[in-house]
Amino acid sequence: MDKLFAYLQYPFVRYALIVGVLIALCSSLLGVTLVLKRFSFIGDGLSHVAFGAMAVAGVLQLSNEMLIVLPVTVICAILLLRTGTNTKIKGDAAIAMISVGALAFGYLLLNIFSTSANVSGDVCSTLFGSTSILTLSRWEVWLCVVLSLAVVAIFVLFYNRIFAVTFDENFSKAAGVNADHYNLLIAVITAVIIVLAMNLVGSLLISALVIFPALSAMRLYGSFRSVTICSAVLSVVSALGGIVVSIAAGTPVGSTIVAADALVFCVCWLIGTFRKG
Repeated sequence: MDKLFAYLQYPFVRYALIVGVLIALCSSLLGVTLVLKRFSFIGDGLSHVAFGAMAVAGVLQLSNEMLIVLPVTVICAILLLRTGTNTKIKGDAAIAMISVGALAFGYLLLNIFSTSANVSGDVCSTLFGSTSILTLSRWEVWLCVVLSLAVVAIFVLFYNRIFAVTFDENFSKAAGVNADHYNLLIAVITAVIIVLAMNLVGSLLISALVIFPALSAMRLYGSFRSVTICSAVLSVVSALGGIVVSIAAGTPVGSTIVAADALVFCVCWLIGTFRKG
């Protein structure tokens, strides 16, 4: 505990805690909707797209990667939604096509136009999260705070319509709700969260933040509101616990957070099994 409190005196540790909590909160709110709509792997696809965009930004030597990464990821989220509803290209095939293509394209660019002496280290850091929490700048923290507040506000304001679109899209359309617009809104918000989370957990581990808290909460509760609230609480607790353990033990931040989410899921699964028994 003394070591932990000593680390908390440093701004970069506080930055990691703030960003980790906000990203965990936002990803858990949308995670319930994505899991119920059987579209949870959109996070995996968009994270690969973000990796490809980061490779392009690195080759162009841009000081602010967000100028490319965020717009490209949002555009691909829209394309995934459009192609996913196409009868010729189903949702899972569209995600696989775009994500694998972007991942291969990004890695190819990094190798051909390498600006670093350690390409493998840069790729590993991007895919699995940085081994250090020194990478978060004050500007990134403020950007994360603003965008996270916007995501939470949108989810609260449109909660009823998101709920309707999640459970019965056809009935929602019959009731006058523009389901396509809300599906598009969910995809765009997911893209924003993916981009924000890349520095903390890496592109390959982001889907865990979306899937694990939602599945854990579903083991304990049956209503949409209860699952959403429980998912948010479990996700924030797992993120805090993972960051604290990574600071104390010197383990990679992203992998430790995902391990904490997996452990929480196992506990919730056991609790749910005993309750049903």
